[in-house]
Amino acid sequence: MTAVALDHRPSSVQAPRPPPRPGATGSRHGLGELRSDEVAREKVWLVVVDPAGDHPPRLERFAALPRLLRAGDLVVVNDAATLPGSLPGTADGKDFELRLSGPVDAGRLFGVLLGPGDHRTRTEHRAPPPRLEVGDRVIVAGMAATVVSAAGRRVELAVRCDADALWQTLYAAGAPVQYAHRSERLPLWSVQTAYAGRPWAAEMPSAGRPLTWDTVLGLRRAGVAVAPLTHAAGLSSTGDDALDRALPWPERYEIPAQTVEAVRAARARGGRVIAIGTTVVRALEAAAEAGGGDLHAGSGVAALRLDAGYRPRVVSGLVSGLHVPGESHFELLSAFAPAEELRRAIALAAQQGLSAHELGDACLILPA
Repeated sequence: MTAVALDHRPSSVQAPRPPPRPGATGSRHGLGELRSDEVAREKVWLVVVDPAGDHPPRLERFAALPRLLRAGDLVVVNDAATLPGSLPGTADGKDFELRLSGPVDAGRLFGVLLGPGDHRTRTEHRAPPPRLEVGDRVIVAGMAATVVSAAGRRVELAVRCDADALWQTLYAAGAPVQYAHRSERLPLWSVQTAYAGRPWAAEMPSAGRPLTWDTVLGLRRAGVAVAPLTHAAGLSSTGDDALDRALPWPERYEIPAQTVEAVRAARARGGRVIAIGTTVVRALEAAAEAGGGDLHAGSGVAALRLDAGYRPRVVSGLVSGLHVPGESHFELLSAFAPAEELRRAIALAAQQGLSAHELGDACLILPA
């Protein structure tokens, strides 16, 4: 994707406050109450955060993103499609749910086991799964499989069928990974971005959900380039405290040569690199670290754990969901803005009735 060079001057007019939203509310985190209801893609709000703290956080429509950036900036998106990663299974007559934690690779399924039940029960309240050991035979989505490795709830299964049959069965029997804040089942299409490609993501790279084609075209008309990479967005919760504390786990990524060139071109013209989502941050920063500070095209595994002590080498700012203190994603956001500024943003979001979770509103951390 290439940019269209147009004169672009950001507007100083602030968007009106969002009207109150009926529906479910979320939990309180000492900063007010964030909602947990689904927000239509075209109605998502952005909390704009100034990392320097010179300006208080403010609200804008997500569709205003082209106006909030500058000609010469580069937006990088994660084009991974979301897998139907929730699969039913049985072992010795005992039911379980397998939640995929990464891409399907050569007939191997990598994931986490949960006990009987469905997403309507909070993940941490689900019954424990049956204990599996290497060599055990199980049934997943109606397919025979063998346990290749097992570490508590984390397993690797080898499925005994050809690739075509495997993919057909996954899409016929699987469903998106989903959590209890939304009782209705999500259709798979509703957790895809507009530009989704390879099915690599265990959960939706949700920061890109409101990035519609109209907004992408608006970015290009504003002189903002758009470039893709692919990152295997993993699970955000497993139901096991010890596993959750280790999130995010190492995750695969692939960066095309054209995207590396787009990053270099943006820097050369004084533009900023804006990541759409924390998965894009992990991929770009991990690739730069692997290259000794230089970004190179290719595949790799992102094992970085970003926090307030990390100084990004590639990414200048990002769009993300609304995350609260205590979440691993909040720690990652702290690499781009002080925790106090992030708390101010969350307080504003709560005051104005914005929604967290993967189908909610968003924030933009934007350096001057």
